[in-house]
Amino acid sequence: MKKRPNKAERKFLTLAYNRFYDIYEEALSDYFWEKDNHYRFCKIKDAFSVYTELLNYTPIKWVIEYIKDKRPPMEGEIASNLFKFVRNVLVHFPFFEGWDKVWVNKEVINWCKEGQFIDRFLVKYSGQKRVKYRIWDAKKKQMTYITINFPDQYTEKDKIFLKDILTETEGVKFSLVFMKKILDTQVEEIKEP
Repeated sequence: MKKRPNKAERKFLTLAYNRFYDIYEEALSDYFWEKDNHYRFCKIKDAFSVYTELLNYTPIKWVIEYIKDKRPPMEGEIASNLFKFVRNVLVHFPFFEGWDKVWVNKEVINWCKEGQFIDRFLVKYSGQKRVKYRIWDAKKKQMTYITINFPDQYTEKDKIFLKDILTETEGVKFSLVFMKKILDTQVEEIKEP
């Protein structure tokens, strides 16, 4: 059995986890949401990118498979496919400067080649029932309710806005909290600076 993490993995994981946790701490603070729209958007994009890269780490893949097998329906898909979809849209279509402006449709997604991840995701999940979650903020002693809305249809003409799937404030906070729960499964200790 291969020892985990090896030297290269440890280096990558340290960089990735530090970056994700920094963004997480900032994004869950009230002052973050008062910042400039473009600033928030760049940080959010980075958080989804770092998390998606971490999904390649084999022990995290095991966690995702466990969630798909043992947790309520759609949790594993949200923790992997939905967050990867968001990351891919943000990275492959870097034309937008804010969360609420981001949109795609079948024609734009398949401009070069059909059947890539974003296309497969929308074919599979369009028309799915909405998924409702709640997250507890222990610091504020407040419950936040969010809904993940999959698009009704996926066509060449219909624009699918990211904001309609996940809202910027509550949806992103939820996403970061969910991602952190997945990532925390691999943390043995956190050293304070």
